Parts: sequence; C-alpha cells; structure tokens
Amino acid sequence: VVESEHGGRARLAGEVLDDLVTERGMAAFDDRVGRRLAGEPIQYVLGHWAFRTLDLFIDDRVLIPRPETEVVAGLAIDHARGLVAAGHTAPAVDLGTGSGAIGLSLAVEVRALEVWITDVAPGALAVARANVAGLGRDGSRIVAVAGEWFDALPDDRRRTFGVVVSNPPYIADDEEVDPSVVDWEPSGALRAGPTGSEHLDHLVDAAPDWLIDEGALVLEMAPWQTASIAERAETHFREVEVVADLAGADRAVVARRPLR
Repeated sequence: VVESEHGGRARLAGEVLDDLVTERGMAAFDDRVGRRLAGEPIQYVLGHWAFRTLDLFIDDRVLIPRPETEVVAGLAIDHARGLVAAGHTAPAVDLGTGSGAIGLSLAVEVRALEVWITDVAPGALAVARANVAGLGRDGSRIVAVAGEWFDALPDDRRRTFGVVVSNPPYIADDEEVDPSVVDWEPSGALRAGPTGSEHLDHLVDAAPDWLIDEGALVLEMAPWQTASIAERAETHFREVEVVADLAGADRAVVARRPLR
C-alpha cells in the first residue's frame, strides 16, 4: 500500500504475492521454468508474443515474430494504404503466413482491406486461424487457405491483388544458424534449399501474374540476398527498392508496378 499524490491510499499489484498459490498454478509455473531452463525460447514458453499492434498466439509450429518482420509488414501496409486512398479495393495476400503476423497486421491497420493468408504447413495455418479468431470483426475480412505459395490461390484471382507480401524461408541448407533458432523453430519455415534463394526467386518471377498494375511485391530476406533479388525483380517490375531494417541492415525488397 502506498500514499497517492492526493493523500489517498492505493493498492499495489504486488500485493497478490501474499496470496496462496494453487497446486495447479504452481505446477504450471514450474513447467514453464523447466522449459526455459532447457533452452526453449521464452516466446514459446509464454505462448504468445507482441507484433506491431497485435498479441499473437504462437508455438513451435511457427517462427517467432521478429522486429525486422515488423518493418516488412509496415512496407506492405504503407502500399495498401496508398491503394485504398487512391480508390482501389484490391485485396492483399500474405504468402507463407506462419502465425499470421503480417497478414493480420494488414487487416487490423488497413481497415477497408480484404486479406488472404496462406501456408503449406497445416500446423502453421492452424495457429494463424486461431489468431484470426481472436481479432473479432477484423478477422471477418481475412481468408485463410492452405497451399504452397501461389498454388494456394484460386486461378480467377490472378491480377487482382494490390499487395503480395511474404517472409519466406531464405536460409541455405548448409548455412550455420544459432542453435537457439534451429533447435526450436520449424526447419521448413527457415531453410529454402542449397542456395537459400529458391523461394525468393519463385516469388519474384510469379508475382506479376497475381498483381494489379499498381500492385507491389514485398519480400523479407537476408541482407546479402537483397542485391541479387533486387536485380532479378528489375526484370519483372518498373520500380524496385531495397529497404533496411531497424538495425540498418538491408532486409526487404519492394517491387512495384509489374511489367506486362
């Protein structure tokens, strides 16, 4: 109990420390401590993590949302807002959505937008759908479908999307990665193949067939991949930009206005 600036008395949340804990509550606490001591990432131990304006449910079926991906989501949101302001009603699609972090952020932060989210992994899509259910009314504008990249989308959706965004696997098979990542996070969401750029190349090549004339492709990748992916994108798009993350490292390629 403390004195307030008005002379009154206020209760501190810390007073609950004097309350008796239940056996079930203590067992749950001990389980979480044990998992963390075993090296499990704190995000999985807690079962949720913040991403932009969202509090996302996560587990080891999906990647842990990271600050650099918040930047990528912001790029997609900025382009979607510009299209809406110009009177376009084209939806956005988040390919390989994982927890749904990017796609759900689009739906929440661009209120007029229809958003599609896809994933080839059933477990990941189940996590994303659980997060959609937690959005309430905003979730009604989200369409979740299973499938690999553009194969998940109906053919009649070609040239209808204003934004295609993805944080695909972009780590090479023989590339060394911190054990705290490879030992806990899903390999299928991390490793792309021998070069690491297999999925990025496919997305760049295929995206123009799915975008409207004013549409944009937004991709997250490793800093050393941005130059080659930007060069590849220049053969398919009129405008290509490399964007840095909050740490100053090149992190995303934004390609706008596909060539026909």
